[in-house]
Amino acid sequence: MTKPVVSIAAYKNPEDTLREAIGMCNGLKDLKSNDQILIKPNLVGWDFEYPVPPYGMLATTALIYGLVHILAEEGFNRITIGEGPLMIPRTMGMAMFNLLGYEPLRERYGVRLVDFNEGEFEKVDFGDFKLSLSKEVLSADKIVNVPVLKTHNQTKVSLGLKNLKGCLNRQSKMFCHGNKNEDLDWYFPHLINKLPLALTIIDGIYALQKGPSYTGEAIRKNLVIASTDPLACDLVGAEIMDYRPEQIPHLQNAAEFVGRSVGLENIEIKGEAVEEHRQFLDYDFEWTPDNTGPMAFQKKGITGFDIRKYDSTLCTGCSITFTPIVVLAMSAFKGEPFPGVELVTGSIQEASPGYEKTVLYGQCACQANKNNPHIKNKIAINSCPPDINEYVDKMKKEGIDCNINGYAGYRQHLVDRYREEDGFEPAHFKEQTI
Repeated sequence: MTKPVVSIAAYKNPEDTLREAIGMCNGLKDLKSNDQILIKPNLVGWDFEYPVPPYGMLATTALIYGLVHILAEEGFNRITIGEGPLMIPRTMGMAMFNLLGYEPLRERYGVRLVDFNEGEFEKVDFGDFKLSLSKEVLSADKIVNVPVLKTHNQTKVSLGLKNLKGCLNRQSKMFCHGNKNEDLDWYFPHLINKLPLALTIIDGIYALQKGPSYTGEAIRKNLVIASTDPLACDLVGAEIMDYRPEQIPHLQNAAEFVGRSVGLENIEIKGEAVEEHRQFLDYDFEWTPDNTGPMAFQKKGITGFDIRKYDSTLCTGCSITFTPIVVLAMSAFKGEPFPGVELVTGSIQEASPGYEKTVLYGQCACQANKNNPHIKNKIAINSCPPDINEYVDKMKKEGIDCNINGYAGYRQHLVDRYREEDGFEPAHFKEQTI
């Protein structure tokens, strides 16, 4: 059996690097001139209220421009760029395309820009369950998947297969976050068998540890990884971040679904050597052993406000605001113990006895604990996704004064830590001249 080929190219500039990476793996071999090609970048979402550092979080605009230019030169002129980013509080795809400089691609190359959330979805049967996929995705002849090289606090790595979750509607994304029977790592890998995945290109210009969002720590990695085999590409991407296949349940599941084994010995790697670029990128945020809060709580001496660690049922809508609520709790700490507060999230965490106040953060937590007898005083943030301002207002009424200005300062700090002299280039996320 012929081994799948994965290419690793050192980044020089978008177009030359892509040509090298695509050429080494013969990445355009399955594309036909009249194919409707869908490019699916990782554009998970944006916060239009507070500053966001995009490094390692979003696919670089520079690489997307380079990819579109190469496809156009090769005679492919039916190109769509589509994504289904977060809906906080409503769909934001077109605004993100505009923010990131995608609009000129319409005029220059006739590219269609599509927010899946604004279109129709179709239920697809996966045997034991159904998921609703964008009709734009299902109508594509070929998909070019462009994830980012990053870790994920729930799935350990977030690469090509995880990026496909953006093709689902909101309800199906939430469903994938699982329940007491199956979890996130089981559901989304099934997409590997349902979509016409022609090429995966992992954008490793920047990489992100403790991802998948802006609260992680980005590094300049300068790699592009490509393959016509989606599983092989993800396995190599995981190895670059120093994760073995047996450490990543969703890759093990995907291999089972396609009847394959895992391991680099089953993959032909061209270009740069994995060992030359392997670098451990942590995925996890440390929590206290008794699960009362992040280690930062212990270091600051915060007691009386227990925030349970997120689990895999915390969907993206809640998780994007999870770090903010931790930061806001820290901003409210004045040196004295909090009055016995517990905060739970997701669909399986249950409120514990012995607390004066219980914060149910998000619709799922509210539903899971609607009849919980342990709750004395309920603070319900029942919106989906939860609203930070609602949280701040309700906590203030309970005598816990979260400093929203301090949170704004924290967000600005996240941006300011990335400097151009250290290799972080804002121009990578803006309109390109080709």
